[in-house]
Amino acid sequence: MHAVMMPQKTGKNYQAQNRPSQGSSSYQTNLSACEVKQKPSDSKENNPMQDDEHADDQDGDVLQIAMEYFEKDPIRSLRSKDKILEKHLITVENVAWKNGLAPETIDILLNVALSGRFGNAVNTRILKCLIPATLISEDSVVKAVSWLCVGKCSGSTKVLFYRWLIAMFDFIDHKEQINLLYGFFFASLQDDVLCPYVCHLLYLLTKKENVKPFRVRKLLDLQAKMGMQPHLQALLSVYKFFVPTLISVSLPVRKKIYFKNSENLWKTALLAVRQRNQGLCPEPRKLMLGPANIRPLKRKWNSHSIIPVLNSSSHTTECGKKEMNLSEYLSSSGSLPLEQLQRFPQLLENIHCLELPSQMGSVLNNSLLLHYINCIRDESVLLRLYHWLSQTLQEECVWYKVNNYENGKEFASFLDTIIRAESFLHEGFYSCEAFLYKSLPLWDGFCCRSQVLQLVSWIPFNNFSEMKPLLFDHLAHLFFTSTIYFKCSIIESLKELLQNWLLWLSKDIHVKPVTDSPLDTSLCESMNSVFKLVHYVGWLSTIGMRLESNSTFLMHFILDFFETACDIYLIYNLPLVVLFPRAIFYSALFTLDASILNQLCYIMHRYHKNLTAAKKNELIQKAKSKLSFSSKTYKEFNCCLTTMVGCLWTSKPFKKGIRFSPETLEKLGVEEHKRSLNLVYHSSLLGYAVSFLLQETPEEKTINLSSIQGKKWNLYLDYLFSEELQGLKLFIESCIRRSSVS
Repeated sequence: MHAVMMPQKTGKNYQAQNRPSQGSSSYQTNLSACEVKQKPSDSKENNPMQDDEHADDQDGDVLQIAMEYFEKDPIRSLRSKDKILEKHLITVENVAWKNGLAPETIDILLNVALSGRFGNAVNTRILKCLIPATLISEDSVVKAVSWLCVGKCSGSTKVLFYRWLIAMFDFIDHKEQINLLYGFFFASLQDDVLCPYVCHLLYLLTKKENVKPFRVRKLLDLQAKMGMQPHLQALLSVYKFFVPTLISVSLPVRKKIYFKNSENLWKTALLAVRQRNQGLCPEPRKLMLGPANIRPLKRKWNSHSIIPVLNSSSHTTECGKKEMNLSEYLSSSGSLPLEQLQRFPQLLENIHCLELPSQMGSVLNNSLLLHYINCIRDESVLLRLYHWLSQTLQEECVWYKVNNYENGKEFASFLDTIIRAESFLHEGFYSCEAFLYKSLPLWDGFCCRSQVLQLVSWIPFNNFSEMKPLLFDHLAHLFFTSTIYFKCSIIESLKELLQNWLLWLSKDIHVKPVTDSPLDTSLCESMNSVFKLVHYVGWLSTIGMRLESNSTFLMHFILDFFETACDIYLIYNLPLVVLFPRAIFYSALFTLDASILNQLCYIMHRYHKNLTAAKKNELIQKAKSKLSFSSKTYKEFNCCLTTMVGCLWTSKPFKKGIRFSPETLEKLGVEEHKRSLNLVYHSSLLGYAVSFLLQETPEEKTINLSSIQGKKWNLYLDYLFSEELQGLKLFIESCIRRSSVS
């Protein structure tokens, strides 16, 4: 296995590390290639690969000279001519933007930038070119923070350093020592200029043990002083997430973008370095229980949304010294390197000693680590993953910067990776929800249609009233102005959303069982959100059927949705029954398609079962006033049931509900309107009746539909049931007494 060489934690002199005679193999990166001179080729032809390597050698030589210059005594450096300083700055910038910088190089430059040796202009240029080739040593960050205590750098340099630290957070090999500096960072909140960036850093660093009452009081005092600032709300929301009892103030429930993107200064360079150092892969990989050395997708678009390669920093540090097998590594460090995690039994055996990668985005392509995240339920891990997704999606991929379409396949592949991870975990990501809120108003309904609608189906459960203006209103606009196929896709996506919400709620209600007669307020609110979602889809469906002239194709998708909605009480054990709109009911009842009528019968059968079971439940009877489920639902269902039985069975339609005047029926040319919708004369079943008569009396030349009565009626029913009309069979058996037929 090829091992990527990573920095040791112990600091060494830069020159000693780069001197070939000493044979050190630590801190091996692309930059260290400059120290290995290739033998000249015997061929006289020019080789582009050799030219590139020769150029890298030259870059490494001049970079070493530049580092020697910056490591000189401060007085000597200040006396140097500006031209020499400019020359070395340009050298560092060129190498950084081309290949990235080795960890020890970043360590030196951080000390230079924060020690106050040079002015703000030079320090700014140095910080802007601190682009890692691989990872950043935690020790380097700790030493850099110690320079902030000396007070030799300006306020603008401090701001830029914090921005750099936030942007490079996932490139730091470890976080334990940095987390020990939590108190120092928290004290920096006093600085009004630094406060937004410090909040962002603390948002990433915070663990449950960091949440203390005195810190909560301090944040509340700052909020009272500065007002409802997004960065303070973000940190308070994290604190409330870990310890809800400490924070009583109300915070925005909806997840949103709290921080500005701190990576704008470095995003292009980071993308170029990743593509150069990690290689390219034309197609995405599927989630598998196998090796984790998956490389990112090939991308040319200007964003940092490449999924990082899974890389265990501690493992690669050790392997920088020598090649080690698994048993040697376990005996030396006691933890399993992620690169060696290949099978599920390995995960179970080593789940106590796994260390998640520094770059959390890499877990999206590894099902074993997704299993691990799902098991440990560490909120700080999820926050890191959500932050990475937020930065990737919300700041970069707003439909290719307002419909400037480029590299659509790459973007769609990235979204597919996220969707596969959500499906694997059976849980939606809040970052994707916020991304949809921001980008859906700009979406034209064509680009990445399948991926966007799948993201919609995985939106985490939330208050429907809050989501409606942010998401569902924009979705409705697209629905009304799109083709029938897009309408069907939206209905299908909303059906999957309803299923995911119901599964989540049914799991939650079992975790927190209802013990008293009055139902919990949060459960009532949850049921109200589900009710509004079903009502919203019913509203969309009614208008959609009008726009598409009662399309049978669209009706199939609508009834599929209500097949899920009709079983909320029995299948998901939730106290709610929501009926479909009358317009959908009558459109399906008067259909020309037998499969639509059969599906309607099945839905009515399931509604009948759910309502009957709900009426027998004493708990629901006592608390039904608090829910959307009420006696009005029974009345509406009974009206639909009476109409359906009157049409299909008793030939006495429209005793309740809609009525047709004799003049209207006369204009329509319907002579026997009472029998025109029963099981024999119904337009969708007429072909079955004719086939039945031809099968029963093949010698008859004239077909007499009125002969289907009495015993022949029962034979006709058995014939219909044999034609796979199971919904019709269940409806008749549960809602009609066949003994009443004469």
